[in-house]
Amino acid sequence: MGSFLYPKLRPPGFIWIQPEKGTFITKIHEWIEPLTADLEPESCRNADFVVVGVPLSRSSISASGASEFPDAFRRMWKNFSTYNLDEDLDVSEKTAFDVGDVPMHVTDICRCHQNIIEASATLLNEFPNSKICAIGGDHSITAMMVKGRHQVRPEQRMGIIQFDTHFDLRDMADNGPSNGTPMRNLIESGIVHGTDMYNIGLHGFFNTKDLKQYADEKGVNYITLNKARKKGIAETVRESIEDLATRVDSIYLTVDMDVLDIAFAPGVPASTPGGMTTAELLEGVLTAAKHPKVDAMDIVCLDPLKDSLVQPTVKLGTHVFLTFVTGIMLRE
Repeated sequence: MGSFLYPKLRPPGFIWIQPEKGTFITKIHEWIEPLTADLEPESCRNADFVVVGVPLSRSSISASGASEFPDAFRRMWKNFSTYNLDEDLDVSEKTAFDVGDVPMHVTDICRCHQNIIEASATLLNEFPNSKICAIGGDHSITAMMVKGRHQVRPEQRMGIIQFDTHFDLRDMADNGPSNGTPMRNLIESGIVHGTDMYNIGLHGFFNTKDLKQYADEKGVNYITLNKARKKGIAETVRESIEDLATRVDSIYLTVDMDVLDIAFAPGVPASTPGGMTTAELLEGVLTAAKHPKVDAMDIVCLDPLKDSLVQPTVKLGTHVFLTFVTGIMLRE
């Protein structure tokens, strides 16, 4: 099975059997429609949401099976209803397509990254009004997804809201385009100004002082989890995004699942104690998604192979995606 996006994107490895047309939809796997060969571009280019798998984790500093998350994410859909009781809304009122996965090379990481850039640009061209949701993969994919968007809209100034335990500003000379360098990659590529980045959730003994000094030098905005808790997660995100929105045309939301406490996210390669709770992350994502300038997001660094039998981290990653969808819908 292919689609009009092939070969920039390939069909996913796992596809749910779709219900017959006119069937009352109650589950996420019935709602998100796979992009098949018989669908013409004009029939789906105005989709509200587009889901794309980015199964790359060879560029991870920590040993990671995050490349398995897109498939695990799709399999988890059957466990979620389309109805959100907290907000009294049903996401099935919107349209969503699963466009498949970005093709990856077995050994060539640079080629994989180039494929992500090309796929990101293709998606923005084909779905100019859709909210594109990338399911990683390690955090190196963020720089490539943003670069692809920049290729299509170079005149737009982009900002980033980042939920993360780490700065991800390691030296490119020592670390290359890995999951420890995506924000530095974007700064040094001239794609995103350091002043147009907000990192929320850093904590503890998991960053080196030289990275803080680089962040200060480049004007990166960072708010430790301790400070965010004192002010309130929602208020911290709201203030950050409102300030960012005064300078940029669009905002990219990136959720590194290692921002969570290890107790809540066992399926994360670089999980740490002292991180966010489940409720805090969901509150932050919902608040960010409500802002009209947030038009794309990714979820990264979630390794299903490290998860326990019931896959709590995969469930949480799926919940993060649905919370983002909810926030978009609450704009209305």
